Amino acid sequence: MRQLLLRSLTAAGTTAVLMAAGMGAASAHVHVHPDSTAAGESALLTFETSHGCSGSPTTAVTVTLPDQVTDATPTAHPGWTISKVTEDFAEPRVLDNGTSIASRTSQVVFTAKEPLPDGVRDTFSLTVKLPDAAGETLAFPVLQSCAEGETDWAQLPAEGQTDADLESPAPVITVTEASHASDGHGGGHGSGSGAGSESGDADQLADEDDVEAAAVAGYAGLGAGVLGLLLGAVALFRTRKA
Repeated sequence: MRQLLLRSLTAAGTTAVLMAAGMGAASAHVHVHPDSTAAGESALLTFETSHGCSGSPTTAVTVTLPDQVTDATPTAHPGWTISKVTEDFAEPRVLDNGTSIASRTSQVVFTAKEPLPDGVRDTFSLTVKLPDAAGETLAFPVLQSCAEGETDWAQLPAEGQTDADLESPAPVITVTEASHASDGHGGGHGSGSGAGSESGDADQLADEDDVEAAAVAGYAGLGAGVLGLLLGAVALFRTRKA
């Protein structure tokens, strides 16, 4: 009788652990939230993380810029030092506006003065000039360095895959059509532009997908746990009756 009860409780406990693991995996991704995705405009990109590397506190966050982006202006972040990594070209590159450049900013590194504990949310922002390439997807891989280990958020989905199929997907944005605001200032500075609104909707959908995945895993685990307890109770009742 005791063994039956112990088995039921063990099954419920295992299910609870799996449920927690499923919820953690669903919410572990590093997300990027652009205030604009309009081609040829400036965009403020905010990268969000709320976890370490397998529980280890975060010591640095390195954002790699796609080849189409030549520079970035990071936002000052109290408690973190910021540096840029420069890449030199073998041949000068001519930009869309006719300017010739010999190098570009390839990475922006945020280094913590005090490690960021696991489970504590933080954001890192930088401003970039988006290329004039509507419909193109830009990946911003993020290397998360921790006191123990690191996580390279750099995976890109193959055809037929989504971020949910990847262990460490890279944050990405899709460049939209250039905005044509009537005030002549463009749509890259706020959420009033159509591009910004579409980007916000996409970010919200991505977050909702994470929440939905966590909820599904949670309900499935809870149901299995309850079923295990019920089976244990039935077995115990039959044993006493016998």
